[in-house]
Amino acid sequence: MIGKKRFLISVSKTLISLTIAGATAMAAMGQPAAPAQSQFINILTAGTGGIFYPLGEALSNIFAAKIPGIKPSVQSTKGSVENLNLMQQGRGEIAFTQGDALAFAWTGEADAGFKSKIDKVRGITAIYPSYIHIMALKESGIRTIADLKGKRLSVGARKSGTELDALRLLGAAGISYKDLGKAVYLPFEESVDLMKNKELDATFQVGGLGIPALRDIANAFPVIFVEVPPEVVAKAGAPYATGVIPKGTYKGQDSDVRTATLLNYIVAEADLPPDLVYDMTKAIFDSTSELVAAHPAAAAIKFERALDGMPVPLHPGAEKFFKEKGLIN
Repeated sequence: MIGKKRFLISVSKTLISLTIAGATAMAAMGQPAAPAQSQFINILTAGTGGIFYPLGEALSNIFAAKIPGIKPSVQSTKGSVENLNLMQQGRGEIAFTQGDALAFAWTGEADAGFKSKIDKVRGITAIYPSYIHIMALKESGIRTIADLKGKRLSVGARKSGTELDALRLLGAAGISYKDLGKAVYLPFEESVDLMKNKELDATFQVGGLGIPALRDIANAFPVIFVEVPPEVVAKAGAPYATGVIPKGTYKGQDSDVRTATLLNYIVAEADLPPDLVYDMTKAIFDSTSELVAAHPAAAAIKFERALDGMPVPLHPGAEKFFKEKGLIN
């Protein structure tokens, strides 16, 4: 029995020695040994019918291909506010977010869905502007923002970035939820399903040009895009700016539509290793063609605009990248 134990111990020692020798040989040949443990990276996005989600999937593929030793995954969420709260709870490493939600998170605005200051988030880069889309079924009779009174309108998931925008911009137009026939709290794709069933008159959505869910319903039904007038945008104030949804962006849209815009950002959990975030930032700007292939809105991602309006401190890894590239001193 003792002899058998000694034999097993001897074999185990031999295997360990061979493993160490193999790793040493690989290093000597310039081939790094496989990492002992992969870094899991959860990418927080939004509903699958929006733009954050397909860009998150593309980002996951980019990271997996270009950064050794990580295992990225993509999570569909209710959007910006939930993303930032999840990151504060340690349940996400990378997140997409609207600029207004990010600013409110950093200051801890309770009315915006943040019970306290979200201090575990750091900036990576601005990405593309979101456009406020108010789409109504043509048969609803809605033609102007004032016509939403008495109508059934989806305003995004509760406490989402979309709902924050709905509250502020409808408020700037003198419309409260009480003025609506019904306020429905649903994300993009669920809202569109209700419109198809004629259970909603209109939907308020925020995203880059060509939101998949809106393309879906515009291809199936006659719709109207409702203008957000410049005076309403001005009254709403920062971070909103005036913009235009160009004609032809959606089927049946035969003229430009004036509306409000705001920037979106990619952010990182504050405690992620700087070298890792450096590699992620580099991968983003080395792979813009892959992001554009996932959704055309990514064509607006520009290196020179990466820090525009950033409402939170940069992650040290992103800061190192931008310093090396000369964007900041």
